[in-house]
Amino acid sequence: MAAHTSDVTALAENVLTGPITRVAPPPAFTLGRAEFDWEVQEYRKLRRQVFVQQQELFTGTDLDELDADPRTVVVVARDGRGEIVGGVRLSPATDPDIGWWTGSRLVVAPQGQALRGVGSALVRAACVIAESAGVLRFDATVQPQNEVLFRRLGWQRVRETSVQSRPHVLMRYPIERISRLVRGTKAPLAGLLDVLQSGDNSLGGDGFVGDDGAPVPGSDVIAASDAILPSMVERTPEWAGWCAVLVNVNDLSAMGATAVGLLDSLGARDVSFARRVLTGLKDAADAWRVPVLGGHTQLGVPASLSVTALGRTDRPVAAGGGRSGDTVSVTADLGGQWRQGYAGAQWDSTSVRTSDDLAAMAGCVAATRPRAAKDISMAGLVGTLGMLAEASGTGAELDVAAVPRPDAASVGDWFTCFPGFGMITTDRPDRTVAPAGPAVTASCGRLTDGAGVRLRWPDGELTDVLDVVTGLGKA
Repeated sequence: MAAHTSDVTALAENVLTGPITRVAPPPAFTLGRAEFDWEVQEYRKLRRQVFVQQQELFTGTDLDELDADPRTVVVVARDGRGEIVGGVRLSPATDPDIGWWTGSRLVVAPQGQALRGVGSALVRAACVIAESAGVLRFDATVQPQNEVLFRRLGWQRVRETSVQSRPHVLMRYPIERISRLVRGTKAPLAGLLDVLQSGDNSLGGDGFVGDDGAPVPGSDVIAASDAILPSMVERTPEWAGWCAVLVNVNDLSAMGATAVGLLDSLGARDVSFARRVLTGLKDAADAWRVPVLGGHTQLGVPASLSVTALGRTDRPVAAGGGRSGDTVSVTADLGGQWRQGYAGAQWDSTSVRTSDDLAAMAGCVAATRPRAAKDISMAGLVGTLGMLAEASGTGAELDVAAVPRPDAASVGDWFTCFPGFGMITTDRPDRTVAPAGPAVTASCGRLTDGAGVRLRWPDGELTDVLDVVTGLGKA
């Protein structure tokens, strides 16, 4: 069959000029932070028109202390001509910032309403900015007619309230950063380890299920083992070697044991790469004064590293020894900084400490002998507290403002990162934690009846962040 003339023409054009590129129409509006004063002033002008003149919610002005706070972020919507057609502000609710922010003064101009979706986009943008700032609680007080919009965007109603004697609704955005971390690292454990729980030689031994180490039956030896993420070994081999020692010593320390030896299993693509990993491991072993007793090395394979540590104590401290009413204390080394390449995920203080400093921190739990202890590791501070509470058959409340934290770390980052040296202990309220060298200790919560972990905020509000952590249950 002969081709139509139009088909032939189209084919010729395609051969000669290439495929026709269709340019997408410009967006009806764009969003961005207000970087210039005129943008902020235009946003405030819109607020005055709506909240003062139209709704008469405020008299004279709606400006308040948040407008003078340099930490306040203003997000604006611009139409195709660059004119401001909407905006919203968000800011920390406390000074210093403890990860509780509020959003307020959401406004859309009439021409912005005609564009459709401006208000929703502004709310979504505020949520993204809050989460990226390490916020763990994000609230907004909205007018009743806007509750449906916020619900549609995933917000949850908290309670009715008022602003300027007018009915409003307190809404909260469910930030799931902590629960996402726990789901990805600890939630599968009960089902995965079920096969090891049967028989007389069950996982961990009586009273030590889910602990950082395991007592060796018939001895005073505690064994611990940790594997380093292969991607971390590949990316930073010396640091991976250092951390393999760090996490194992921390595991033993959490049980009140003194490390006496290390065994490593290393996989590497070649001799050069293996040497880099072992250099980091040897440096750390020297720093903690723990000998490397032996191990296994395999060349010509993908990067992998695991270390087993042996320690000794005749009175191991279990993670499951806590009781409802116990005080929760956090001991952490706030020195140092984010490890290069791992900002927000790995805090490095140990690489700049002396061996005496490291020994003092490692001996903290042994000197204190609390009812329960656990070192803060891959589940983060809150996830680790949840594991301790779960093993103890209790719930837990954590006072956000009381947790010791470096100035350089947001609450969201600090509560979900690996902190280098961080230890959670629980004990009777009248007992204190022994000195831990350069690390600092603060009482910042309590074990409770029930289950799960809740965060306590300065206004008395409690927010649920975790329910089940591992599913392993009471130790």
